[in-house]
Amino acid sequence: MKISVVMPSFNHARFLARSLRSVIDQQGDFELEMTVVDGGSTDGTLQILESMDDPRLTWTSRPDHGQADAINQGLSRGSGEIVAWLNSDDLYEPGTLEAVARAFDTEREKIWLSGSCIIVDAEGCEIRRAIRRYKERRQARYTYDRLLRENFICQPATFWRRSAFEQVGALDRTLHWAMDYDLWLRLGRLSDPIVLDRPLARFRLYPTSKSGNFDRRQYDEDLAVAHRYTPPGRGRRLVRRLHTEKIVLAYRVMKLLGR
Repeated sequence: MKISVVMPSFNHARFLARSLRSVIDQQGDFELEMTVVDGGSTDGTLQILESMDDPRLTWTSRPDHGQADAINQGLSRGSGEIVAWLNSDDLYEPGTLEAVARAFDTEREKIWLSGSCIIVDAEGCEIRRAIRRYKERRQARYTYDRLLRENFICQPATFWRRSAFEQVGALDRTLHWAMDYDLWLRLGRLSDPIVLDRPLARFRLYPTSKSGNFDRRQYDEDLAVAHRYTPPGRGRRLVRRLHTEKIVLAYRVMKLLGR
């Protein structure tokens, strides 16, 4: 089984080498193909990429039209049966790709898979354990209706079959934050995911990261995406909006408390 991993990158030299190694050092009964799509970094990223002497890794560096565009470019170049993307400041846990290959080989009717994700700070120390446990509980009780109410799927810990990606289409380049949620909702309309009860990745959260600087617009974009797929009816959309407000309030409280 061949797994294609795309890594979008832009000025993440601080984290890039470790993120690359977390993919390249994976071992198991699978074939790896890795593509880095860099947006024209000027911080030493190119020197790191040039130093990576591994035939499984290819990369380009030129301006793009944002994260979703970079990921789409990488996915279009790959040939793996299973695909995913890992941002250039995140990490795979040891044994992740072997577990993913085994799960897809066992459950051949399933088209996508997700596990849990450890949240870490810039130094790699685990933070926000309560959020991790909350998402794990939600994911263990997965239904499509629950996914419409809340995005509890961890992007770095999610993989899908290329055949399914060809069915649902590329990432929406107009979305800045919720391109992953939009993809999960499209995949979810085809089938429920395989849920692996183990951490597959480490998601890095820090003040200057895309998700680390709390921005209300992120949750409004999630809400707008959910409305794309929610059946008509005022009640369903009202419930989703109320749930969004609850999440926004929780994150505001955590920010005030410095958590």
